[in-house]
Amino acid sequence: MNALTSNPMTTRFLLLTSLALPLIVLAEPVSPPPSPEPTVATQSSQAVTPSKSVENTVVKVFSTLRAPDPTKPWTKQSPSEITGSGAVIAGKRILTNAHVVLYASEVQVQANQAGDKISARVEAIAPGIDLAVLKLDDEKFFDSHPPLRLHKNLPDAKDAVMVYGYPTGGTSLSITKGIISRIEFTGYNFSTPGLRIQIDAAINPGNSGGPAVVNDEMIGLAFSHLQGAQNIGYIIPTEEIELFLRDVAAGHYDGKPALYDDVQTLENPALRSFLHLPQSVQGILVHRPFSTDVTYPLKEWDLITKIGDTPVDDQGMIKVSDSLRLRFTYLIQKLVKENKVSLTLFRDGKELKIDFPVLSHRPLVIPDLEGSYPSYFVYGPMVFADATNEFLSSAARDRQASGLMGMLTFLGSPLITRVGDKPAFEDERLVVVTSPFFPHKLAKGYANPAWQVVKSVNGHPIKNLAHLVEVLRDLKDEFVSFEFNVRSSGETFVFPRAEMVAATNEILTDNGIRSQGSPDILKIWEPKP
Repeated sequence: MNALTSNPMTTRFLLLTSLALPLIVLAEPVSPPPSPEPTVATQSSQAVTPSKSVENTVVKVFSTLRAPDPTKPWTKQSPSEITGSGAVIAGKRILTNAHVVLYASEVQVQANQAGDKISARVEAIAPGIDLAVLKLDDEKFFDSHPPLRLHKNLPDAKDAVMVYGYPTGGTSLSITKGIISRIEFTGYNFSTPGLRIQIDAAINPGNSGGPAVVNDEMIGLAFSHLQGAQNIGYIIPTEEIELFLRDVAAGHYDGKPALYDDVQTLENPALRSFLHLPQSVQGILVHRPFSTDVTYPLKEWDLITKIGDTPVDDQGMIKVSDSLRLRFTYLIQKLVKENKVSLTLFRDGKELKIDFPVLSHRPLVIPDLEGSYPSYFVYGPMVFADATNEFLSSAARDRQASGLMGMLTFLGSPLITRVGDKPAFEDERLVVVTSPFFPHKLAKGYANPAWQVVKSVNGHPIKNLAHLVEVLRDLKDEFVSFEFNVRSSGETFVFPRAEMVAATNEILTDNGIRSQGSPDILKIWEPKP
């Protein structure tokens, strides 16, 4: 699916979402497509008409982005100018998509039919569910632009809907009509599940953050469309928006409660016979518990039969209404109390109830940056950082890196084999060499170390970047050696330790790098007395 931002400099953000893969944000240099004629569903064209009051709440969002460069973590990518849309909501705020303002160094908004742009700042952001709240420097704007009402309930399939926004192809407000095609509870990215509404109204790059409206009430926020398909767009429903707004009311975003255990359906009759289940028992099977700790409440082959008081069927679905079935995990965000949700299990022929502890973030050994910039450390001619999904996704933009990814697959690199894995121990991360050697005689004779995962330093297994720096800081040996985590054909890099330390400042100067490491890492390398 494509994120719906518009970029006059021909850079477009591509947002890939899947239940099985991590969220990957890619920058793809393509020319913005021409704005197609709005597609209007027959039944919706008579059911809805544009509203002046809604038009008055929709704004155009201008962002200057400085995204990180994962392969050169000491710097940022060149500034990118993009535009999106937004809507005025209660509390003198503007709601938009996270990807419209993620890594923004400057944000401005412009009202419909207005000439002036007003400076804004990001007050709260949740990249996982793709939502953000903006505050304006001049709040007089809201005196003449009242908030858009949020629709309190989920709409029905086939309801008529109108989408307001500023897609490519023009500068004025665009309004398209359509109907709601389906409602699902699915993955926004690897660690963030949520409700998603599919519509057939024409939405395009630039529509991101624009409201979808029924009867002058917002039912959701446009955020993507299906690449290669006509008139298949997606909006974030107001139920997700209200969860987000309640979460950030305390001043920070905690995340969405979720269940991360692997489950499988109970549709196969042989599987039911194997488990000796009565015909009257239905539910979803726990295939692989998220934790193997003896105290963890879910076990392999547990059958989840109810969430709260709601029965779960053999496909893992629950009945929400006469016309809507959703994944059972949808109820977690509605029933959770004090980070727990009630589950009914069928285990060893008996029914039991448990209070299941849910998590707000999925722990990953290769996580997302989630709007932060990567930590890094330069040591001699090498640069180290913790591996992130953004680092892996950079291969899609780099032909040389793409070839290297194939080689890493052949070598069994953890960058490939451990995608989607949770940490094996607390704070485990994969430490990578982000780029080739800086030119220096110390690197003579060694192969390109880029994309290698550090296994050990002088025999010390490395847990994460901070631990690597601690080990290097405390070394007293004459030589420092680096072992990398590959199945075969690897090299051990051995350097004179004192020369590595002494050469670092010279290498930084020669390559125009301001600092040996990110501020958090320098606190470890250079501790104060």
